[in-house]
Amino acid sequence: STSTRKLYPPTRIPEAPTRIRTVTRSEIIAAVAKKQTQLEHKDIDLAIKAVLEQISEALSKGQRVEIRCFGNFSLRYRLPRVGRNPRSGETVSLPAKYVPHFKPGKHLRDRVNRPRWQQQQQQYEQPHRLSK
Repeated sequence: STSTRKLYPPTRIPEAPTRIRTVTRSEIIAAVAKKQTQLEHKDIDLAIKAVLEQISEALSKGQRVEIRCFGNFSLRYRLPRVGRNPRSGETVSLPAKYVPHFKPGKHLRDRVNRPRWQQQQQQYEQPHRLSK
C-alpha cells in the first residue's frame, strides 16, 4: 500500500540566544570612550546621564520622545484592577497608573532580526548614516 503521508520541506528553527547578556550604563560609557578617544570618560558619562534625564523628564510631563532610527518612548495607561498577593493569596486593589513604553524603530528592528553572520559582516563595513 502507498503512504498518504505528506512530506513537507524541513523547517529551519531560528537560532535562539542561549543567554541574554545585560549591558550596563558603565559598559556603554566605556564602549563610547573606546570609539571616541578625543572625549574624556567623565564627559561621556555626563552626556549619557543628561540624555537619560531628558527622556525621563519628558515622560514625567506626559510627552512622547522620538529618536529617529532608534525608537519611541511613550506612556501607556493601565486601568485599575484587582490583583493577588502572591504570598498570602489575598486580593489587592491596584490603582490606575501610567507605565513607560518603548517601541523600536524600523532600523533597530531590522538590525536586531538580521542573521548573526550579517551582523558580524557589518562590523567591518561603514556605519549606518542617520541622514539620507
